[in-house]
Amino acid sequence: MIEVRDAKRWIQNGARRVEILRGISLAIPARQFLAIVGASGSGKSTLLGLLAGLDSPSAGEIWLDGIPIHNLAEAELAAVRGRKIGFVFQSYQLIQTLTALENVLLPYELNVEGSGVATARRLLEEVGLRDRMDHYPVQLSGGEQQRVALARAFVADPPIVMADEPTGNLDAANGRLVLDLLLKRNREAGTTLVLVTHDAEIAGCADRKIVLRDGLVVEDTLPCEALASPAALVPSEEKNG
Repeated sequence: MIEVRDAKRWIQNGARRVEILRGISLAIPARQFLAIVGASGSGKSTLLGLLAGLDSPSAGEIWLDGIPIHNLAEAELAAVRGRKIGFVFQSYQLIQTLTALENVLLPYELNVEGSGVATARRLLEEVGLRDRMDHYPVQLSGGEQQRVALARAFVADPPIVMADEPTGNLDAANGRLVLDLLLKRNREAGTTLVLVTHDAEIAGCADRKIVLRDGLVVEDTLPCEALASPAALVPSEEKNG
């Protein structure tokens, strides 16, 4: 579904080059839930932006469902993003002059033919906002705004959902609700989920976890596979003989 080939990202500051990503290679299969973790400044959000086509690598390649998005012109890239990816930002990124329903409808109207009103209403009901559809972002709590953002990410039925610290600005209860909605989409709709997080508990729910440090992948593990291994299922007294 997603393949990264020796992707690098740097910023040129006069004669000085600031290295953000120093050579990332990985493949993310369809339907996988991948958590990207690491300290602040490790390159997590930069990598997610490259995967989503929100930014371009300084060197290397990004392939999205067989499409080399690192080579696309902006108009072509926008079309691919609109069909393939739903993106959830930490800071919601809702348009303040549009209602919750209108915010959710935007990706549908830009990328899908026909009316998406029924789909948008259904999604807002699914995220618990049946009575808030006509409210503006300023009238919604942070948790409600993030649930609007989730519905917006889902409305065009993209095969991939990416989220950058989607629970970072929320309290524990709202954070858990947002995570549950993302996991439900991953498990029931088979959506590939790529999520950046600082939260070890969230990362522990993932099929796979990669750890970034100084712009490099320093760990790539499959925690769910490890838990399901035969050795993990042997009672401790048997392991000890």
